[in-house]
Amino acid sequence: MPEEIQKKEQLLQLFTNMTGNTQIVEPMKKIHGTLRDSDAVEREIALIMRELLDQGIFKTKLRPIQLAKLICAYHAGKNDTEIARDLGDEKLSKTVARARVRMKLFRELDFKMPFDRFKMEELMTSGKTMKEISEELGISPSTLREYRHVLEAMIDRDMDRYIERIKDVMEDRDLTEQMTASATKDAFGESIDITEAELIDIT
Repeated sequence: MPEEIQKKEQLLQLFTNMTGNTQIVEPMKKIHGTLRDSDAVEREIALIMRELLDQGIFKTKLRPIQLAKLICAYHAGKNDTEIARDLGDEKLSKTVARARVRMKLFRELDFKMPFDRFKMEELMTSGKTMKEISEELGISPSTLREYRHVLEAMIDRDMDRYIERIKDVMEDRDLTEQMTASATKDAFGESIDITEAELIDIT
């Protein structure tokens, strides 16, 4: 038996012995079957984002690996400014917010509009200009565009298959964290699979 496979089986057995949980082993193999550390998760998501960008479905100045870091940081509870800071430039916060909304990573504040949402939707189809609509709603044209992006992202289906793939990767990460939390002091805790994404330079 190859050494890596043997180490993985030992890790899974260790987890079972320590937690008494025998149910996580088989479902993990059935659903995804790969243990991933945080760097591998980011790189695998970056591969998905690069494919999405290549398809022209999503346009942003952020690179695939930056989008992957954005997604992971969002799930870690960071706000847009914190995420932009993690990406190396706090001035990217608006770019981060737009990309986040496009990927349907919504925040409660995205829907706290200072006007009736349905009135905005009605005005958007009235033939009026953005300037006219913003004046009627009492907001700036740039704020109107941000709210419009939220509404458009809600009904857009082009991103859905990519979002589902990203969710699968994130679920793998969550399972991995559950399995390794009680084994971090053990040598087996280092026996994490090398994924295809780790071998590709994503920029």
